[in-house]
Formats: sequence, C-alpha cells, structure tokens
Amino acid sequence: QVQLAESGGGLVQAGGSLRLSCVRSGTIPGIVAMGWYRQAPGKTREMVAMITINGSTMYADSVKGRFSVSRDIRDTTVSLQMTDLKPEDTAVYYCKFRRGWPSHDYWGQGTQVTVSS
Repeated sequence: QVQLAESGGGLVQAGGSLRLSCVRSGTIPGIVAMGWYRQAPGKTREMVAMITINGSTMYADSVKGRFSVSRDIRDTTVSLQMTDLKPEDTAVYYCKFRRGWPSHDYWGQGTQVTVSS
C-alpha cells in the first residue's frame, strides 16, 4: 500500500522560507513524475511544481524564481524549497506521485503553509 507523508509546513512571515518534504512508502511501478500542488480557501487545487524522473521541472508562473522542487535518486522523496514567501502562498500543500501506465495519481494528506504579512 502506497502512503505519502508530508512534513515541513507551518507559519512564517512574508519574505521567509520553508522546506516541504514528502516521503513515499510502498512501491509505485512506472513512476513518471512527482511534485506539489496547493489549494487555498475557496480556490481550486493548482499545480505548484513538478519534476520528472529524468529531472525535468515545471513551475507555476507565480512561484518561478522563488520555489525549487527536487527529488532523491530513488524517487522516494520529493521536496519543495520555498523562499521569499508571500501571503498569497498561503494554502494547503499536497504532494503527488504520478504513475505513467495505467495512469494514476497518488496524493498526500496535505500540509498547511501560512504566510503572514
């Protein structure tokens, strides 16, 4: 059974930094990518950053230059380094691992990030 355990969320002042980590337990054959999404109150869940098993990355325009996604060589951990945080970054952050075929997404339970102004 696959489980994703997130950590690193919390309360930080604007301009501060946080590092989120997500550790996978259980096997996912055919992983193609992993990364982070977020959902703010009253808004839909949005992609923040993704990284493929080949190391290619994708970022939401709103976080480019401030956030950095990384993974370990065994694809068991995906991290999100967040710098220069802004109040609009406040949200619940979810990690996701994607299996290529058959296509399936595995989600973590979420970790709260709150940025005060």
